[in-house]
Amino acid sequence: MKFLLLTLVLQATASGALPLSEYASTEGNMEFALGYLHDYYDYKLEKSTKMKVSNEYMENKIQEMQQFFGLKVTGQLDTSTLDMMHAPRCGVPDVQHFTTMQGRPVWKKHLITYRINNYTPDMKPADVDYAIQKAFQVWSDVTPLKFRKINAGEADIMILFACGAHGDMSPFDFRGGVLAHAFGPGTGIGGDAHFNEAETWTESYRGTNLFLVAVHELGHSLGLGHSKDRKAIMFPYITNSHVDPNTFQLSADDIRGIQFLYGGPEKTQPSSNPNNPESTTCDPNLRFDAITTVGEKIFFFKDSSFRWRIPESPKSGVSLISSLWPTLPSGIQAAYEIGARKQVFLFKDDKYWLISNLKPKPDYPKSIHSLGFPDFVKKIDAAVFNPLRYKTYFFVDHQYWRYDERRQLMDPHYPKLITTYFRGIGPKIDAVFYYKRHYHFHQGSNVFEYDVLSHRVTKKLRSIANFGC
Repeated sequence: MKFLLLTLVLQATASGALPLSEYASTEGNMEFALGYLHDYYDYKLEKSTKMKVSNEYMENKIQEMQQFFGLKVTGQLDTSTLDMMHAPRCGVPDVQHFTTMQGRPVWKKHLITYRINNYTPDMKPADVDYAIQKAFQVWSDVTPLKFRKINAGEADIMILFACGAHGDMSPFDFRGGVLAHAFGPGTGIGGDAHFNEAETWTESYRGTNLFLVAVHELGHSLGLGHSKDRKAIMFPYITNSHVDPNTFQLSADDIRGIQFLYGGPEKTQPSSNPNNPESTTCDPNLRFDAITTVGEKIFFFKDSSFRWRIPESPKSGVSLISSLWPTLPSGIQAAYEIGARKQVFLFKDDKYWLISNLKPKPDYPKSIHSLGFPDFVKKIDAAVFNPLRYKTYFFVDHQYWRYDERRQLMDPHYPKLITTYFRGIGPKIDAVFYYKRHYHFHQGSNVFEYDVLSHRVTKKLRSIANFGC
């Protein structure tokens, strides 16, 4: 038997309590509550005796429900409890901690196919593809599972946008009600995920964020039920305002649940493990592959992960590159941002990618030679954009090039020696970024703060100083 799992809501309100007896007298409230407790909290009740049930038994079940959702435990059918009962939710009982679906269904293989059967008109198809791919990547990062998109035929997981009745005996309701639902692993409709077209699907905070809902629903498609942990993506309710899709990471509870079913990744890199950043962050020999500002944050790329921090703030974290940009490779070698355009350029070997508003642009990667580099340049060591000059500096071995971002052309009379123009820097650098009229050159485990106006080194630090070590 397949169990339909639903989903997420944007918010559930809370307000004051009233005695159970007052609510019981409200037409429809008592019968609705009894049905809710029967469906989700194993409330035993014969139809012929519905209104004669013991108040004590019902209060115990209400307390159980209130405790699960973190409501004030009163045992009373108060306003906040009724509001939660009336909110859209999943069709399986609530349990503590992470849970698998009844019967613990799992995929018996590690390569799982998916197909997007149709597209919402709310978003560009490429944006839908990206959101769904990124959602699958969240789960593949912590398991041995791999996911492959197909464009025809029957996939293991079929993804559908639909309104009202759509053939699975669980019709969607109005906007703001049921957002989506999914089925556990299995044949036929097993694993499929359906999204309510009555919603306004988006890639941002406005409307309903497709990526966040998809991560939750695909957790169901892989065999997970709901979590009691409010920090977990598998908690029955989620709000855009509480989770940043751009820096999203699974909670420890989510990871424990999915790894209980499938185990951990087949190959792990301790230095790139986002769940244990302390293992390398304060290594005195730490060096980075590339560094750039990204909005208000600074990203420090290393192998398959990046550390981030907010300047002049204790806030920092670490993520896999694939969790933010699934289509990008690991081992980014150079990066820079043009903040006014919200563009980030990432380089590896002889190719580069453009990230605009935190989203990879189509038609990339492109060859670095399209920027004007000669054929003998095979990779970029580091890059930095100077907003005062509107020029980008590219560092290759002991030389550098200068690129005019307005004209989209290399400046003439380059390359030049790094040691000639950047006094105290070189002959070769690993990474560099610009912040508050200073370049921050990383060479090995050292950082040189360089004043762009006086053209001199003003401070020397260790790389680990960026993280309070």
